[in-house]
Amino acid sequence: MQFTNTLAFAQQQDQEDELQHFRNEFLIPKHEGKEITYLCGNSLGLQPKNTRQFINEQLDYWEKYGVEGWFDGEQPWLAYHHEISDLLAPILGAKPIEVTCMNNLTINLHLLMVSFYQPKGKKYKILMEGGAFPSDQYAIESQVKFRGYNADDAIIEVFPRAGEETLRTEDILEKINKHKKELALILFGGINYYTGQVFDMKTITKAGHDIGALVGFDLAHAAGNVPVQLHNWEVDFACWCSYKYMNSSPGGISGIFVHEKHFEADLPRFAGWWGYQLDKRFKMDKGFVPEKGAEGWQVSTSPILMMAAHKASLKVFEKAGFANMRAKSIRLTGFLEFLIQQVNEALGEEFFKIITPKNPEERGCQLSLICKQDGKLIFDALVKQQIIGDWREPNVIRVSPVPLYNTFKDVFAFADALLEISLKLKPTN
Repeated sequence: MQFTNTLAFAQQQDQEDELQHFRNEFLIPKHEGKEITYLCGNSLGLQPKNTRQFINEQLDYWEKYGVEGWFDGEQPWLAYHHEISDLLAPILGAKPIEVTCMNNLTINLHLLMVSFYQPKGKKYKILMEGGAFPSDQYAIESQVKFRGYNADDAIIEVFPRAGEETLRTEDILEKINKHKKELALILFGGINYYTGQVFDMKTITKAGHDIGALVGFDLAHAAGNVPVQLHNWEVDFACWCSYKYMNSSPGGISGIFVHEKHFEADLPRFAGWWGYQLDKRFKMDKGFVPEKGAEGWQVSTSPILMMAAHKASLKVFEKAGFANMRAKSIRLTGFLEFLIQQVNEALGEEFFKIITPKNPEERGCQLSLICKQDGKLIFDALVKQQIIGDWREPNVIRVSPVPLYNTFKDVFAFADALLEISLKLKPTN
């Protein structure tokens, strides 16, 4: 697609956008009555307008039925999560029985590692991306310590080469092969939170299975952002949060994937009543018998109001179609990349270095920019102009144009302000 650095071009693209009307299904924050430019969906997605309706419906249900709401009415709470699984499955490339919503991301990561981190003999080590989000670092470190291992020995990290910002797939595969006799588990992010790099999950999964390791992914920045095929790739397990690209409320309910090949296996797990076999759950018998599928990993009673918020957003996804969203995302992020290059040209140097991969297959909505100088001053100045991105120390601005509610005009406004602010701060010779 050929881009042009003009407001008229951005407005034309918005007029021709088949998804343009979905912006009207979201509540865009305002300042002094004017909508802000919100480019931070990688951190917290915006509220769909139907969220209040979906939550209110469940409040009315609670008012009408009380405790009988679990069993009576048009959609009893006991099975409320089933429709959510149906909505999630196509977004994750999974069968509905392989996914469910429950808990929060790091809790789910711990619960899944109980089942899928099974060190034995010499195979006790975990391979992960260097510089992963701290939640993953802390969870993995505590899991290996809990099993009696030294974290410095049991955790193998893969870092980019010197002078590079992103990981090469060949280096990940080389590390897998080098430690093939030691690896019990490979646990990667689907997308690196800092650089925005999408990892080759299919290739990593196959390489892990070839050396007898299990493979899982934290999809916090991938779910609802980029296409994944968890079932066909034969990923063993995955988890994600829903409050970023899936717009399901601050700290909203998380989800898990467990491949169906593990359903009949006698895997260890931390059990709870809500994961017990449904048709016998209320007999209150001793001895845990898991419900078949991902639901068997549930522990606690489903939080209906959180699930209602999640369902509200997923209904918007269903109407828009994820393939359509992805196609727009590629164009929108491509336009952002083009405009940042134009900013650098106007400044006469690479003032903003994009560290996110250039290949659309290796990135989602997010572009991460290393600021040559005055990064925090530039970011703060953007915020003062009601342009909201995301700052990461020491010098990175993350910008994420989300296809459901962001526009080409939003992207143009960001680049225009970025240039104006930078010109004011850039020293003159």
